[in-house]
Parts: sequence; structure tokens; C-alpha cells
Amino acid sequence: MISKAGLAVLDALSTGRKATPAELAAETGYSQEHLYDVLDELLAAGLLTETRGSSNQRRVRIAEHPVTEAYRTLQSEFSHVDWTELLSPATLRVCWYLDRPRYIADIADRLGITRQGVHSALSPLKHRALLSRSDSKYALHDEVSPLLAFARATVEHEHRARVREIAPSATIAWCDPNRSLVRVQTAEDTDALQAAPDWEMTGLGRFAAYSLQFFLAGEPPFWYAPGEELTAAEVVCHTLLLDSGSRRVSYSMLLIEAEDIDQETLIETARWYDLKPTVKALYRPLQGDFDRTDDLPVILPKKDEYIALKEQYGVS
Repeated sequence: MISKAGLAVLDALSTGRKATPAELAAETGYSQEHLYDVLDELLAAGLLTETRGSSNQRRVRIAEHPVTEAYRTLQSEFSHVDWTELLSPATLRVCWYLDRPRYIADIADRLGITRQGVHSALSPLKHRALLSRSDSKYALHDEVSPLLAFARATVEHEHRARVREIAPSATIAWCDPNRSLVRVQTAEDTDALQAAPDWEMTGLGRFAAYSLQFFLAGEPPFWYAPGEELTAAEVVCHTLLLDSGSRRVSYSMLLIEAEDIDQETLIETARWYDLKPTVKALYRPLQGDFDRTDDLPVILPKKDEYIALKEQYGVS
């Protein structure tokens, strides 16, 4: 995540100019020694480019990158705001969840921090009237959508950089500040992630752990959520998020029945993936209603086809 010092550097270079560490130290107020480390981090992340001048003097400039472009947009639309003062890594992580009204407690639980930690991260935004509040829920004002875009770009970049150190072909299918769901394209990258700590196979590839073995077309997806259990409810959501076609819907229903996943538990998990309507629809046939109406978010299986699938895999 970009530090305050890193943000100050991007701010100073946002016009496209080049600058030396000494010039940046004078502009940002950070020591030149500290900025050397900051510049190395930003260069490694691909957010800056570097040239060498006379006497091998370093000169850096901002790179074309989704993160830097998102920050330029934020800066240009709100040039009167000193974002280097308002935004910390903690604030950017909290901003991820402010696309809609959310309770402080929900954000704290997802981030694994205290409610006071969330309030502290939000405090600079409250003081600048950038938040709306309704029924104890907070969200960013619609007109500050570039801030949400910047927060999401930084989080996605962090996950992308992490996984590509292990699996260069990986792409992010979904993420939040603490978790990511990725696809890979090569068997070598699959092997690398299987051997790496904190990564677990998920989606259809995980069904074998529940005695449901399916043919995989391509490489399996992987899940990053250090310190968290990969539950059957999460696996159902990952499967539907990656592919909500009729076959995957049927397979997901099988896993729900095989593991007796409680509807309330799965719906609670699904809301973080924007899958609540889909999950609710899956429980209709599981409760005996196979009516395939046009207003459903997914295509449900026909009753006889699903019963045959259950018999094939021994799900009672």
C-alpha cells in the first residue's frame, strides 16, 4: 500500500516532470535518506521510472500506470484538497468499502481491525465532509468517486504485484484489501501457487475436498486470505463469481447440499461478492421450487436433470 511519503512523491511528480531525490526531499519535507527507500519501493512497483544524469545522479518521473492515472484524476478533480495529508494506507483500505453505505462494525470485521481503527481512518474524510451518513452507515459522496477509484487501484495493484512474484500469468478476478481471488494460465503457475504459503486452490478445483470431483477445463483458481479458513460457503461464491453458467449453478447446488450449507451463512458470505440475489435463487430449487422464471439472476437446472446429477455424485 502506498505510504504517505510515497503519495507525497506522486503528488510532486504528477505534472510529469523529472526530479532528483534532493529536490523531492526539499518539496515533500521528508529526509533524502528516507526518500531513497520510498523511491526504490515506487520504482519496484512500476509507479515511477528512473534515468541517470551527470555524475550518475538519479532523476525520477511518474510512470503510466493505473494507480498513477487514478491519482492524477483524483488530484485534477479535487485540486483544492491536500490528499497527501488526508490519505494514509489505513484510510485507503477503509475507502474500499465505501462504495455503498456500510456499518463501521462490518468494515472493521472485514479488515480485522477495531471499530476505533475504522473511525480513526475515516476521521480525515469526515473533517472534509467527504462522507455521507445514514442510519449509522457511512459511504463516500457520489461526487468523490475518483477517491474510490484510486483506493481500488492501489489495492488491486498490491494484490497483483504479490501474486505475480509467484505466478507471472496470474490475473485478479476479485479482491478486497485483505483477500484476492486469482486465475492463472499455466500449469507452472498452478504448481507455484500450490506450493506457496497463504494460497489455496478454490472454485471447482476445490470440490474434490468435499468428495465432488469435476473435470477442470484449464487451470484452477486460487484464493489468498492469510489466517482465514476457506469455507465451503466461500468456495460456492468463488465458483459462481468466476462462472455463473447453468452447469456451475448445478455444481454449486450440489456442494450446498453435500455440505448442508446454511442459507443465512451463505447469503452473509455472498453479500461481499455482490452475489446475494444469485445465492437466494439457488435455494429455491433446493427447497423444491424449480420454476425457472425470467426474473432470476441465473438459469436454474431442470428438476429431472438436477436429480440425475445428485444421483451421479451420491448427494442425498
